[in-house]
Amino acid sequence: MSDWTPEAGTPHVSTPDEPVGGEPAAAAPSFEPAGPAPLGVVRTPTGHAAVDARLERLADADHLPADGHIEVYEDVHRGLRAELTSLDARPAAVPGPPGTAAASGARSAYDNTHDHRS
Repeated sequence: MSDWTPEAGTPHVSTPDEPVGGEPAAAAPSFEPAGPAPLGVVRTPTGHAAVDARLERLADADHLPADGHIEVYEDVHRGLRAELTSLDARPAAVPGPPGTAAASGARSAYDNTHDHRS
């Protein structure tokens, strides 16, 4: 600001650091989209390494424009779905040695059928 004041009857002349019309300078509106910015969402580790790795992949979306987020989200979704599916999978049956009771049709000690004849 300056200490200069116009004389009475003299029209006001704006200076380069003073907005025209005496109004505060407003930034010109920008119609360009804002650049990517991190949301600052904290990811709490789950303790399951494969799941934590998938969740960390979400941070990649912080540096992409919005139209690039879908690829990251779909990738993370596929990975998390695969991890959940693997939890539901039954372990493969362990084959026993040939000639065991199960293979020969003999009853095991845990067979609880009531096929006792008197």
